[in-house]
Amino acid sequence: MHAGDFAIKRGVNVSHWLSQTDIRGRERKKYVTEADFKQIKELGFDHVRLPIDEEQFWREDGKQERAAFKLLDKAIKWSMKHDLKVVVDLHVLRSHHFNVAESRTLWEEDSAQLQFISFWKDLSAKLSKYPTDMLAYEPMNEAVSDNPEDWNKLINWVISEIRKLEPNRTIIMGSNNWQQSWTFPDLSVPENDKNIILSFHIYTPMPLTHWKAPWVNFYQYDGPVQYPGTILDTTDLVGYDQQTIDGISHYIKDYDRSVLENEIMIAVKRAKELGLPLYCGEFGCFPTTAMDMRQLWYQDMISIFNAHDIAWAHWNWKNDFPLVDAESKEPIRELLDILLPPGQ
Repeated sequence: MHAGDFAIKRGVNVSHWLSQTDIRGRERKKYVTEADFKQIKELGFDHVRLPIDEEQFWREDGKQERAAFKLLDKAIKWSMKHDLKVVVDLHVLRSHHFNVAESRTLWEEDSAQLQFISFWKDLSAKLSKYPTDMLAYEPMNEAVSDNPEDWNKLINWVISEIRKLEPNRTIIMGSNNWQQSWTFPDLSVPENDKNIILSFHIYTPMPLTHWKAPWVNFYQYDGPVQYPGTILDTTDLVGYDQQTIDGISHYIKDYDRSVLENEIMIAVKRAKELGLPLYCGEFGCFPTTAMDMRQLWYQDMISIFNAHDIAWAHWNWKNDFPLVDAESKEPIRELLDILLPPGQ
């Protein structure tokens, strides 16, 4: 799959390093090193998605944090040295966090939107030196707005500003509401711009992919889950508090490959209408879920991606949805052999 001269197929998110972490200084330098990028390439991936956060790269007054920019520069150079392409993803803003509703002031504050544009002017000034066939931009991760036009206006604005600086840079464009497929029909895409890749994320069904994940509103549920088939039974919810029941009960239905494919087909249809490539920038299963069910889910996801020529990046490398053990660096072969079948 390619847009312009930027071609990717299968990748991984190198997350919780320059994004969603409190680590700094020596600890941050040691957490991800060139050895990670070398191993990612050797395993068979062709690109990395690099999430970065505003609070790591810019102070509240807008001044740049030089140490973070130096690490980003190193990461891109390490990637290119090992023939990995890079998607730089502005993941979390001070004015917008995809999982924290009260932080999403971006849509009401003109100053926050202007600051967001300025961040991408800064990033373009730093990153435009890298070739367009090796580096792409994702302006913002998982926009969440009650009004899809809020996102349409902002994403098209930032794309137009980037185009003034870099007319041939590939841009990854996600849809509203956590980049879910069902929001694709509302997405307004720039006309006649073939250097765009449309992006969705999928973690369906959440009780399977986020079983006992501490940030979801049904995290206290530790009863059985099932895939494929009916994800859980109402009798499994007896004794849980109302928040847990409310958070999980609407997922109680059958899930299998056809259900996942039907959800993804909304994005596939829109991409075909526009003649643009499609990318799944995030998918994965939290490791609390039983390995045999994770494997079945991964097999279905990869078969759907292959059937519809969808490039993808697994969430993530070695943190909360790991593909390698964080301490030993040993690959989790039960998953990697599905994502990257031996011999391919």
